[in-house]
Amino acid sequence: MPNGSISTRQLGSSKLQVSEVGLGCWQLGGDFGPINEDTATEILEQAVQEGITFFDTADVYGAGQSESYLGHTLTKIAPDAVIATKYGRGDCSYPNSYSFNNLRDSVLRSQDRLQRNCLDLLQLHCISQAELEKEAIFDWLREVQQQGHIAHFGASVETLEEAHICTAQEDLASLQIIFNLMRQRPLMDLFDEAKEKDVGIIVRLPLASGMLSGKFNKNTSFDKSDHRNFNKDGEAFSVGETFSGIEFNKGLELVKKLETYKPAHLDMAGFAMRWILDHDAVSSIIPGASSPKQVSQNAAVGQAQRLDSALHDKLYQLYLNDIEPAIRCKI
Repeated sequence: MPNGSISTRQLGSSKLQVSEVGLGCWQLGGDFGPINEDTATEILEQAVQEGITFFDTADVYGAGQSESYLGHTLTKIAPDAVIATKYGRGDCSYPNSYSFNNLRDSVLRSQDRLQRNCLDLLQLHCISQAELEKEAIFDWLREVQQQGHIAHFGASVETLEEAHICTAQEDLASLQIIFNLMRQRPLMDLFDEAKEKDVGIIVRLPLASGMLSGKFNKNTSFDKSDHRNFNKDGEAFSVGETFSGIEFNKGLELVKKLETYKPAHLDMAGFAMRWILDHDAVSSIIPGASSPKQVSQNAAVGQAQRLDSALHDKLYQLYLNDIEPAIRCKI
């Protein structure tokens, strides 16, 4: 039986019930430093024990490693868990070789690794705005859905402009976005539309690649295989995916300012994630974890007291004045 009780929320028009604290499984692919199967299994087992029922992965996380770990473990201990995966960043598709056959074949490979006959949710994986604007890829999603390979589809996007293109699709179930104390713009530019159109919001990188944990300092270093090393300035993919697009030392400075607003009963990570969960447009946050202990710490956030509205207002003003000008990517 689960240790704790994590509340569930509905994931948009899919009607899927997902734990409001999920597990982001990018780390299980080794892109936050090396990880072995035993550790991955322990992390997943702890997530299930804590009551987490929503897991997010992608076909390219560790070239399928993350999906394989999920399939191997969850099939045994949580066969009814909701798993969301992604398509669109593989070498055979990205940046401009998308086709129906390519998408369908990727889905079939994901089914094999996840040990599922039908994927709960397939998300487009940060493909270009130009490709989204063509709209053909949404028709391909509908076709694989009609064939019974996927139950629902959504999109993981980099920018709000891309988000609006996706929400124009009436059958879009979800949007995965970067939303945290260092990326607050969706509050004013997306959430009302998402609620009106019944699109569930999945929040990735709620701790800004760990920056908002408050545990980093100027001497912190990362493994060479960790994107916080090789993509710190956007060398490998969008700089917005690493530290929310903010230069590392500037991020440390901003976290110090944010800490002055933190309630005494929360640590910095708990404060940052509780702030996200206070927004009813959000269906689930998907923090990653490198250990079972981190899974438990993340799961506890749902039990924390909501922050008061006056504090929310102050944090948004801090964002507008001090944080948003430091973001080095289109938002």
